Amino acid sequence: MKKVLVVDDSALMRKLLTGVLCEGGYEVRSARNGSEAVDVVVQWQPDVVTLDINMPEMDGLTALSLIMSARPTPVVMVSSLTEKGALATFEALALGAVDFIPKPGGTISLHVDDIKAMLLEKVRSASRARLGGRTPGERMAAGSVAPQRSLPAPRRAVAQPPSPATALPAAAAASKPAAVPGLVLIGVSTGGPRTLEDILPRLAADFPWPVLVAQHMPANFTDTFARRMDSLCALKVLEAASPMALQPGTVYIGRGGTDLTVTERGGTLYAAPRPESPGVLWHPSVEVLVNSALQHLPAARLVGVMLTGMGNDGAAAMGRLHAEGGRTIAESADTAVVFGMPAELIERRGASIVLPCTGIAAQLRIWLQ
Repeated sequence: MKKVLVVDDSALMRKLLTGVLCEGGYEVRSARNGSEAVDVVVQWQPDVVTLDINMPEMDGLTALSLIMSARPTPVVMVSSLTEKGALATFEALALGAVDFIPKPGGTISLHVDDIKAMLLEKVRSASRARLGGRTPGERMAAGSVAPQRSLPAPRRAVAQPPSPATALPAAAAASKPAAVPGLVLIGVSTGGPRTLEDILPRLAADFPWPVLVAQHMPANFTDTFARRMDSLCALKVLEAASPMALQPGTVYIGRGGTDLTVTERGGTLYAAPRPESPGVLWHPSVEVLVNSALQHLPAARLVGVMLTGMGNDGAAAMGRLHAEGGRTIAESADTAVVFGMPAELIERRGASIVLPCTGIAAQLRIWLQ
């Protein structure tokens, strides 16, 4: 039986989270503050910790730093929905937390059911997480895997994509919008914010293709996440909260609570949010994003990048992209926090190349610049 430590200064919150996790089959203990949490982690050695951010005596960020130093353990932050809470959450992810859940608003006892399924899913995912053990600065300084200037031989015959400098066939060029040379489509879930910090800041401001990111994340956090990434990148980073004409040198983060799509108006391609698609488990959906791009551009003008995450969102669509002659990258098990989504793509033989996250930006530069 997996062990989970619940850390929160609210007795009611501890009781409610403990009840949900016990019903989910976990052995659970609790702590009232960060200081108690560090002691319990060292002595009891839980498989996962849920950690509140705002607590007396020792706050969650301090406790997280000490836990990662004393006994690295997968941590899921429990964050308020305020802008301040979102900023602290991304600081926690940079310090080594695996994921986060939003704390129920209003009367906690009435709203805990709203996060019940999310809590169990994120704890289950965190229990399988691989902790990298490196600070952001150390990851940025780490040597990258040498990029490949040509695709490895595929296991089955697929059309080789043209280089960016090669003109498309006249028929394809005439029937497709030509405002941008192509699109990079990134799908990512658990562990994504920290992984994206290993990739997007390594791309120069003159990167020639727009980049669209479907990161599974609640609505109240994607704007803060986009602004944080914008402060770290030479590229311009925006939350796609409304239709935006796609521009080279720009990253579009899908707004939480919606699905990010590629649309076309008058020959111009747009990044556009739409209501969450029924029947899709994760949002913003990678599957929806990639399939929408394939409706407007040939696969040869698309590059798919599948990063860390649990589940299979986007594997079928990126597999199709690859089969139709597009290029795809799957993050390797060496760096993936949760090797689920990339493994699904690899299993389907839909990855042109498999790389650690620290080598992905260099590969994109070789392919597209």
